[in-house]
Amino acid sequence: MTQKERYSFVLNWFGQHAPDAETELIYDNPYQLLVSVILSAQCTDKRVNLTTPAIFEKYPSPQALSKASFGELFPYIRSISYPNNKTKHLIGMAKMLVEQFNGEVPLTVEALMQLPGVGRKTANVITSVIDQQPNMAVDTHVFRVAGRIGLTRNAKTPLAAEKQLIKNIPTGLIHKAHHWLILHGRYICVARKPKCNECGLRPVCKYYQQNIARAESVKKLKRVKIKAESKELEKSGYIPPCGGARLLR
Repeated sequence: MTQKERYSFVLNWFGQHAPDAETELIYDNPYQLLVSVILSAQCTDKRVNLTTPAIFEKYPSPQALSKASFGELFPYIRSISYPNNKTKHLIGMAKMLVEQFNGEVPLTVEALMQLPGVGRKTANVITSVIDQQPNMAVDTHVFRVAGRIGLTRNAKTPLAAEKQLIKNIPTGLIHKAHHWLILHGRYICVARKPKCNECGLRPVCKYYQQNIARAESVKKLKRVKIKAESKELEKSGYIPPCGGARLLR
């Protein structure tokens, strides 16, 4: 199978089975999404969604958040991973939005990456979700799934994986493919024990073909071999007794 055929199968399958895939973070505007994505680093979307309502009620805008002190904001973020750094990042991010971007979330990767707490992955998420720009955010799920399926080859870093995915996915689908791969990795192609029996990508998945399918093939061959040997023993006159030793009739 060629790489082009693999991509075609994967994208068509997702298009049929998950046409409306979207982020699981709950937000009402770009500012809220930016806060949520910053908080989601090394943290589940579920935990973030439980935490942000109180934050948005207390700090409904970048202007409000920019005036918060560390001690005021920290209690709202205490249950999130790395709360100290994220508290500092959120306040710094809000101040920069107010001072340099008129309180508006910029929609270019370069401008977003100037904000505290915002790296390339976060910037790609914001621009692809808000503006449907053809940017691919590669988190641990995307990196793992793309590598397992075979969409990426020998990609050692998220940036290398990002470049390969963007090169092979049609521009108009990149913003949606990001969600397809994340959700697939979150619920099906999980890290420790991927649920291959539930996966519709088995026909083109390198991981499945090289591991699960090959193991099943070996087991099948062993069963066939054992069955053939049993028939040969029956023809030769050997009977396997209860004691375990074979006796002649």
